[in-house]
Amino acid sequence: MPSTNEILGLILGGGRGARLYPLTKLRAKPAVPIAGKYRLIDIPISNCINAGIHKIAVLTQFKSVSLHRHIAQAYAFDAFNRGWVQILAAEQRSGDPEWYQGTADAVRKQLLEIRAADTAYTLVLAGDHLYRMDYDELAAYHWENNAEITVAVQPVLRSEAARFGLLKTEADGRISEFAEKPQDPAVLERFVSRDDEARPFLGSMGIYLFNTEVLVDLLESTTDTDFGGEVIPHAINTRRVFGYHFEGYWEDIGTIRSFYDTNLRLTRPDTPFKFNDPEDPIYTRARFLPGSIVAGAMLENVLMADGCTIGRAEIHDSVVGLRSCIADGARITRSIIMGADYYDNPEARAQGEGIPLGIGENCQIEGAIIDKNVRAGGGVVIRAFPLGTELDAGDWAVQDGIVVVAKGTVLQPGAYIGP
Repeated sequence: MPSTNEILGLILGGGRGARLYPLTKLRAKPAVPIAGKYRLIDIPISNCINAGIHKIAVLTQFKSVSLHRHIAQAYAFDAFNRGWVQILAAEQRSGDPEWYQGTADAVRKQLLEIRAADTAYTLVLAGDHLYRMDYDELAAYHWENNAEITVAVQPVLRSEAARFGLLKTEADGRISEFAEKPQDPAVLERFVSRDDEARPFLGSMGIYLFNTEVLVDLLESTTDTDFGGEVIPHAINTRRVFGYHFEGYWEDIGTIRSFYDTNLRLTRPDTPFKFNDPEDPIYTRARFLPGSIVAGAMLENVLMADGCTIGRAEIHDSVVGLRSCIADGARITRSIIMGADYYDNPEARAQGEGIPLGIGENCQIEGAIIDKNVRAGGGVVIRAFPLGTELDAGDWAVQDGIVVVAKGTVLQPGAYIGP
């Protein structure tokens, strides 16, 4: 049987991330922080490393500076490992002035680099999902079935079926039908694949393992721009395309609501996803930060990262990110405080109109996401809006009722954001 050393991990990280705005106002979607100290891109890279896939390329395009910086600082293999994590940035070329036009088009524009990697197989991954998968088991399934393309699939709730690429598999696992995000109820019923009233469908996870020669042929012989909408549906008629069933936790972090809910689930003792798995850890950039100081705070279901200073505050069901400073009297509930990229100093504080970095005294924050390097003066109040509310106030926005304060915003003492 082949080895995972023969697989190139290809992570798609170039999307605009409009549905995660304003978290994507200054950064690419895979660079968005999660769980206090990680970035979304850490998930697929870690899954690759844990599976023995050490040739990893990340395709980038929009607002990618912080993503490039994070990857460069976090993933450097030693001299005794021939692996690498490299950036394949979008670029204009002679005769082709267009940027990436979709997932398949992005890969097509990098076929020269894919061939140069000299791997028999290419694993195409998304850069904005939270899950832990043994890609080596996916690969073994691919090889055992003599597949040319294998699509990772998962049971899908009836209420969410229209968000996914749906498929049907035969008894041997081969995919016989595929439809990308069908909206017609009649089409949906045709894709009922399981005797489970709650989760009767099989949905694509956006994870595709190709024989590299097949991938190259499919992309060079067509102008298809999207894997889910075009490449995979067309390939099932001419190629051996199989579905690999995955029953573990998987979350698409595609919207502010899913990002918010997923982070808050990580604060619970019974969280469905744990970053501290001893066999398959999630890696990130190594930082030399001190332990967090908690000076009299009351904490309940709080996920706290390194280097924080917490005064006599009250924090419930919240994520507190790197270098967070939360002053006395603050009350934070069901919120994500992303922290800071640096510690405060007089010069930075002067630029922030004299307001210290972090959450000031007696602030009241509920149902919000506070991005990095925010300065909230004393007595700031932030309340969640009704579900479905959408607003854009520049330095802050409301997405589905959740208040999101953009990176680097200064909130004056006594400011109020709420319905």
